[in-house]
Amino acid sequence: MFSEPEISPKQNKAALGIFLMLGAWALFALVDTSAKWLVLASISTVQVVFMRYAVQFCLTVMAATGPLAVTRQMDRKTFLLLSIRAALLTVCTFFNFIAIKYLPLTMTSAIMFSSPIIVAALSIIFLREYVDIWKILAIFLGFFGVLVIIRPFDAQFHWAALLCVHNAIAVSVFSLITRQLSGVVTASTMQFFAGGLGTLVFLPLVLFYWENPTSLLSWVLMFFMGLAAWAGHEIFARAHLFSSAATLMPFSYSNIIFMTLASYFIFGSSPDFWVFFGAFFVVASGISIWWREGLDTATEIPK
Repeated sequence: MFSEPEISPKQNKAALGIFLMLGAWALFALVDTSAKWLVLASISTVQVVFMRYAVQFCLTVMAATGPLAVTRQMDRKTFLLLSIRAALLTVCTFFNFIAIKYLPLTMTSAIMFSSPIIVAALSIIFLREYVDIWKILAIFLGFFGVLVIIRPFDAQFHWAALLCVHNAIAVSVFSLITRQLSGVVTASTMQFFAGGLGTLVFLPLVLFYWENPTSLLSWVLMFFMGLAAWAGHEIFARAHLFSSAATLMPFSYSNIIFMTLASYFIFGSSPDFWVFFGAFFVVASGISIWWREGLDTATEIPK
């Protein structure tokens, strides 16, 4: 469907791959930062999600160098998996943009990064992967970290944290499907399906919820958000042309740092001790699973 750069036989430009990976996660942080700004400016979540997908979809089509008649070039199973993957991403984006209205960006990011831990747990259950005591311990420590972050029995618990937990589980299924599609379709094809479905689903809704922003900044952020999402996914894919996924995976957690900086400098919100404490266990658990098992996937969080 789309032409992609050829992958070098030896991915030996690790530094460039890492640099691109950091850039991708910085762009993903800008997506959430822009979305939070917009929803706090009383722009409906439906409108924000629509603009995020519509802009991404238009850019994907404009960047296409091949035919768009994808249904004639794939079997029914592949088409179904692409559609399910796109649906999961669309729902997760909608829930994420609701959650960031009420929660600090650092908290939403830390919870979402429990998805590699859930992937490991699901792989044990559904893929019958080998598991040792250390992997089980890492999974339980990761879930402990999530409980510390959301503190379900604390008086300050907010229901929006449950949306992030849902997203972490959904992204785990999303990641497993992405594994199956890897090498079958291109990254641009996945972008085409995700952007197209998100645009189609929210187009009828946005007709009822659309309100023109009252400031130029809001207009700019609505378009910038989609641009950053598209560019982030493109850079994310190209990072893997220069370095292996196993090398890049730990740098995915840089997103938590970017989110913390944005939360503090833009919204004046500083995460409390328990968010950092829980995030430590989540990150340590994810890296431990990657290190011991040689996990050959990079964390991909829907943005």
